[in-house]
Amino acid sequence: QVQLVESGGGLVQAGGSLRLSCAASGRTFSSYAMGWFRQAPEKEREFVAAISGITSTTYYADSVKGRFIISRGNAKNTVYLQMNTLKPEDTAVYYCAARLSTIKSRDNDYDYWGQGTQVTVSS
Repeated sequence: QVQLVESGGGLVQAGGSLRLSCAASGRTFSSYAMGWFRQAPEKEREFVAAISGITSTTYYADSVKGRFIISRGNAKNTVYLQMNTLKPEDTAVYYCAARLSTIKSRDNDYDYWGQGTQVTVSS
């Protein structure tokens, strides 16, 4: 079992930055690919970014490419999402997710989820 706890959300003006963190329990964190997803009101949950376990290979949604950076600290069992040049359309609840093996962009491929953290970007 893996438990995930997100933090770092909040209210920021457009053009600003936030860094989300996701702390994971367990002793085999480096075996898990980690993903960030988001869900805006009345919209479906969508993929944001993912990072593999050992090689830290990354993959981004086109909507955040060049603005967001996903990274991980295996020694700290933590994955991060640095969000820059935020836009009002980035407003959503952001979720951290984990799965064994390779990175994926479909939420159905992830086995473990955090409770989410709210990010609100004002115009």
